[in-house]
Amino acid sequence: MMCHDARLLLHAYLDDELDAAQSLAITRHVQECAACAASYAEFAKLSKAMAQPALYRRAPDALRKAWTPTASAPTAAATKLRRPPVALAMAAGFVAALLLTAPAWFYVSQRQDAGTNTEISDVVSSHIRSMQPEHLMDVVSTDQHTVKPWFDGKLDFAPRVKDLVSEGFPLIGGRLDALEGHSVAALIYKRRLHIINLYQWPASSGSAAEEATQWHGYNVICWTADRVHYVAVSDVSESELHQFVLAFQDDASTSVAR
Repeated sequence: MMCHDARLLLHAYLDDELDAAQSLAITRHVQECAACAASYAEFAKLSKAMAQPALYRRAPDALRKAWTPTASAPTAAATKLRRPPVALAMAAGFVAALLLTAPAWFYVSQRQDAGTNTEISDVVSSHIRSMQPEHLMDVVSTDQHTVKPWFDGKLDFAPRVKDLVSEGFPLIGGRLDALEGHSVAALIYKRRLHIINLYQWPASSGSAAEEATQWHGYNVICWTADRVHYVAVSDVSESELHQFVLAFQDDASTSVAR
């Protein structure tokens, strides 16, 4: 993470408003960057100062009295009770039950969807952040024999790297990133003027079928092979991204040995 990116997120990091991946990235950056660590310390000091009880001032009595609601005497019409018909009462009860249960169902549904799409959301967010100046690549090279060794010692696994220039997807570099609280390898490919980010990290299962989805206008394809989880994301068309995935999968076994 670059200093410019970190400073944009320091306030949210201080207020604990970032997701796990962003928090991990900021924590690591602050540990390594003295300038950003100093900025974070200043923000924390200011936040603590603003929370001091001495800053609180009681409103004047005249103002408090002006804003105190006055209770009005109930009218005879308001206190007169009328017994509704039985059918109307049942209908009202049914509508009330719908109003009470519908928000709860919607909340549960939203939470389930959010849990299902957390990984996709994090990946797309990382893809968008990578488009910021000086954040796309840590190593710039079209040579897979340069990009692959660059990751040595930086990750606890060896990422698969393959240049797909012959298939129309040239490799242009790579970087370290963070998703779901752990470090991942990100390979950057191009398709004409479009960027494709290919993320990979160790998986607990051996393999999983390919899944394609869309998220906020970006196409995302996920799959797992040989205990490695892959996610490709780009604004290219779904068919072109699928073509990229097929090209990478066809050459995956040979790229490990190289």
